[in-house]
Amino acid sequence: MDLQVEKADGVKGCIKAPASKSYSHRAFIAAALAEGESILKDPLYSEDTLATLSACEQLGALFQRYPDKCIVQGTAGYIRTPDDVVDVKNSGTSVRILSSIAAIAPRANYTIFTGDESLRKRPMQDLIDALHNLGVRVTSSQNNGTPPIVVQGGFDGGETDINGSVSSQFISSILMAAPYSNKPVTLNVRGTFVSKPYVNMTLSVMEEFGIEYEYDTTNTPEYSSYYIEPQRYECTNYSIEGDYSSASYMIALAAMLPSDITIKNLYRDSMQGDKYIIDIIRSMGAVVDVADDYIRIRSDGKLSAVDVDLSNAPDLLPTVSVLMAQADGTSRITGVEHARFKETDRVHNCALELGNVGVNVEELRDGLVISGSASGGYVDSHMDHRLVMAFYVLGLKIGHVKIKDASCYDVSFPNFLEVMDEITY
Repeated sequence: MDLQVEKADGVKGCIKAPASKSYSHRAFIAAALAEGESILKDPLYSEDTLATLSACEQLGALFQRYPDKCIVQGTAGYIRTPDDVVDVKNSGTSVRILSSIAAIAPRANYTIFTGDESLRKRPMQDLIDALHNLGVRVTSSQNNGTPPIVVQGGFDGGETDINGSVSSQFISSILMAAPYSNKPVTLNVRGTFVSKPYVNMTLSVMEEFGIEYEYDTTNTPEYSSYYIEPQRYECTNYSIEGDYSSASYMIALAAMLPSDITIKNLYRDSMQGDKYIIDIIRSMGAVVDVADDYIRIRSDGKLSAVDVDLSNAPDLLPTVSVLMAQADGTSRITGVEHARFKETDRVHNCALELGNVGVNVEELRDGLVISGSASGGYVDSHMDHRLVMAFYVLGLKIGHVKIKDASCYDVSFPNFLEVMDEITY
């Protein structure tokens, strides 16, 4: 499906942010590992999170889905062998976290994870190597460090190291499985620790489901360590907060256009790294009021250039790049080399598509230099949901933007078009 986007005049209203994709993934997995029945309030049912939910069902958990809640009968850690290959479609979070989870099955069990063409290019070798040190037999079926991934049951535990500069999902993966290891797990994160807020989110969900852990950063700034004893996840009732990643498109649009909008279900004390979008639009000229559970944005639509480091919020790259594409002056994004290993190479593809709508852009190894001059044009989505939504927002600002293969926004924000229509005039 192609989308033709025309200019909007402004943004107004009061709307609820969609539920967090990241928290939904983690809550589905924690509830699936727990003993007993958990109730998850306000989960996100998107293509990515449904991939996790379906995979957890194949591993033995039972899910009852309702519009406002999900009731989960957990496995208490007794993972079964799926009857078939587990297809997680385009969800990198699913394949990475669940590869460790599948290892807590009995030693004779084998689980195979695969996905679409894009997912089969996602790097996994750092996780594979770290799991080997914990007694887990896991391999890339093509011996190239990417899915399909074959996991044999058996999680001995012990101590392992992992590079923190590639993906925080590798760290979250080992942490979530560690409580069901045969002996304690020590996970040492070495080097630059990118996207650390996502690991903090993982740990906060684990704590809500009764898991205790220790964290040590006393050695050096380039080294941190997690320690988890064998224990069980406990069932609980858990509410899933709004998603700053998905809300970033509404927030960016409100900054770009004359606006007065309130977005509910966004929390002041959220651990989500993507709440950094609030600081970014403030520095560009928008007015943002932050309450305990909502934000209000007002803007005249005139924004100034800014330099930002997105190392802890790489998913904001497409959103921030289109903000800069219509700001006054030259802006710079740094710290996002790891965004090259998302659904697509987002650094390169953002640069390419910004150029296609008339923006003067320079691609760096770890970011972009952008001079706001967007005039419209034809954009290829590269089947990346975040590129679709970001360039749709830009189209509402400048008009005359057409997006190829735009339907993939369903991956994280199924009612994106309806929401954009509701808040614009």
